[in-house]
Amino acid sequence: MPPANGGAAAGPSYGSGRDGPPAATAAVKRNRPRYHAFTQQQLPACKPILSPNMVIPILVFVGLLFIPIGLACYAASNKVFEVVYRYDTKCVPKNMLHNKVGYIQNASINKTCTINLKIPNAMKRPIFVYYQLDRFYQNHRRYATSFNIAQLSDPKEEANADIKDCKPEAYAGKGIPVVPCGLVAWSLFNDTYSLARRPRRAGGIGGVEALRVIKSGISWRSERERLFGKHVYPKNFQNGSLVGGGRLDPRKPLSEQEELMVWMRTAAMPRFRKLYGRVEADLDAGETVAVEVRNSYNTYSFDGGKAVVLSTAGPLGGRNAFLGRAYLVTGMACLVLALLLTLVCLFFPIGASPAAVAIESSIHGSCRRA
Repeated sequence: MPPANGGAAAGPSYGSGRDGPPAATAAVKRNRPRYHAFTQQQLPACKPILSPNMVIPILVFVGLLFIPIGLACYAASNKVFEVVYRYDTKCVPKNMLHNKVGYIQNASINKTCTINLKIPNAMKRPIFVYYQLDRFYQNHRRYATSFNIAQLSDPKEEANADIKDCKPEAYAGKGIPVVPCGLVAWSLFNDTYSLARRPRRAGGIGGVEALRVIKSGISWRSERERLFGKHVYPKNFQNGSLVGGGRLDPRKPLSEQEELMVWMRTAAMPRFRKLYGRVEADLDAGETVAVEVRNSYNTYSFDGGKAVVLSTAGPLGGRNAFLGRAYLVTGMACLVLALLLTLVCLFFPIGASPAAVAIESSIHGSCRRA
């Protein structure tokens, strides 16, 4: 009795089961991607072997490179002089210190105060005027995304733009959009500063000379030319019952309202400074600068702080010793590691054990082909 699956009745044979029918094999070859050494990760590679003869010179080189860079950055930072004065509590009347929120929300109370800044070092022009806020989290996701970039640049998008992210400051009423919309613009900083100098005379302090604070050119050129439109004007801004901050001039396009541009460049940290203006005058050591502050911005509701800053600028910007210290610490750490590795190689040579000898004999270069 012949086997059930044997003989000629079993059907034709196509050879090895690995190849399969000719049609299937042709389809596989036709659909197979083109071979390339890059996609198959078969390119020649060089794997450096980190021997002491390689690591120690690299650490010494990095250390000798970073330390001079750190010294230069640190010296440049020390040449920048700044004066910082916190005024949020100084401007509150003594009888209102227990109710600061009530003070800032009461429109009938005079919010003007004068602070005196002593200039300890000579400051060369230009002198930049900053306002500094503490405990203000501009990096909160809901706050940082509460604006519409299309609405800022194109007047055609004022009514057509999707401004749902701007809520609750999206519409003024009856579906009329607010321009610019969102919480970022709504909370615009609105304290004002007026500066005057009192030069130090031989017989004491002389008269008062006003210092002009220039507010043009404080924003980035890309913001003025691209981000904020020349034909987009504020509309229905701060018209609600709850006013968040400063107001905008409805007669000026957004491309000319540089205070808004600076404010809408949200900060990453809760303590930040933003440029208020600049003074094109030199200040001598010992002078006194009187700053008349219009204290209007409410930081008392969240226990925040406000300060005015006068600062010069250096090649790396404002006063910041972190960059120089980072280079110095990294450079010194590299030199210390190089010294430790050198001592280890001297007192514990690699050929001290049979296993180490075998490893050393297998290393003939700093690279190996993969």
